[in-house]
Amino acid sequence: MSTARIKELVSTLHSPRQWLALAVGFGVLASVPALNRLVPVGAALHLSDSMLPLLGKFLCYGLVALAMDLVWGYTGVLSLGHAVFFALGGYAMGMYLMRTIGTAGVYRSELPDFMVFLDWKELPWYWHGFQHFGFAACMALLVPGLLAVVFGFFAFRSRIRGVYFSIITQALTYALMLLMFRNDTGFGGNNGLTDFKRLLDYPLAEQSTKQALYLASLLALLVGYLLCRYVVTSKLGRVLLALRDAESRVMFCGYDPFHYKLLVWTLSAILCGLAGALYVPQVGIINPSELAPSNSIEIAIWVAVGGRGTLVGGVIGALLVNGMKSWLTGAYPELWLYALGALFVGVTLFLPKGLAGLFSARRVRVVAPELAAELPAEPVRAEDLAGET
Repeated sequence: MSTARIKELVSTLHSPRQWLALAVGFGVLASVPALNRLVPVGAALHLSDSMLPLLGKFLCYGLVALAMDLVWGYTGVLSLGHAVFFALGGYAMGMYLMRTIGTAGVYRSELPDFMVFLDWKELPWYWHGFQHFGFAACMALLVPGLLAVVFGFFAFRSRIRGVYFSIITQALTYALMLLMFRNDTGFGGNNGLTDFKRLLDYPLAEQSTKQALYLASLLALLVGYLLCRYVVTSKLGRVLLALRDAESRVMFCGYDPFHYKLLVWTLSAILCGLAGALYVPQVGIINPSELAPSNSIEIAIWVAVGGRGTLVGGVIGALLVNGMKSWLTGAYPELWLYALGALFVGVTLFLPKGLAGLFSARRVRVVAPELAAELPAEPVRAEDLAGET
């Protein structure tokens, strides 16, 4: 790639001021392990050992919010089943972590402990290969992607959209949750997969491993953000916005929504699978509760709170809502659901563009009114695409 092309790509993704803000934000997040390691215990900026995996978990949620915003905020496809892709990536990594336990488990068997407890005699065929990290990492991306392709093919080919699509994705989540609860499926049933020991021969309990997982989650979030930003600022992104605002008129211009929706839907699922794979080693468990329909609804709330159609708003919403959840469930556990409902209703009524919409509107008023045309919330007319066919 030529230097001119790189400069053009960089300027397309962000302005210099936005690049600076992005660098500062990720720089602050990258400094968190240093606060944990270098700042003395008891100091104001010192973070406890338990805080690092918690923040790493929030970063994984941020990546899921990015994936959700890509299909909902920019394509207009409201999914209430993204927890499926997140959980599948998590189960793939959990299977690898279970295989690495080996004879160090409670029953000193090559089989995972839950299989010994359930009197399984041999390893199921679909567990083979998960003793290798590379295979498990590929499955964490391929399995959600393959499910997205199959599901999306039939759904988008049948032109199912709107509330009907949302209901079908919610039903998919619920059906898979019921399946995973069964002990005879070979995924740990109600208890799921847990008691992990090592990742790539590094003990998960070691602080250095936790720091590495945190930084890996931050890097994945950064790469995912740049990838999504590249998609939405390209010609593909203009087609997605037009599909969101006037799908029928886009079809009359000669564009087939099926291929565009399926591509973005699959990419979103792969990002969720990556987030799930990074999530499991940091929390130490994966079970069917991750497939609960309420989890998929919460993902949509993160994006709505942060600002739909902005990418960075989804990340902000995920960090903010989960930070509130972590604090409220510890201090006032009975109030969390009321607070979540009030937050969603308040944002819907008073901040329809989310928190990011506040900053975008202020920037347009202060800097230059003509920048309003660049805001992602502005619709793209189908006629504008006619010249690109």
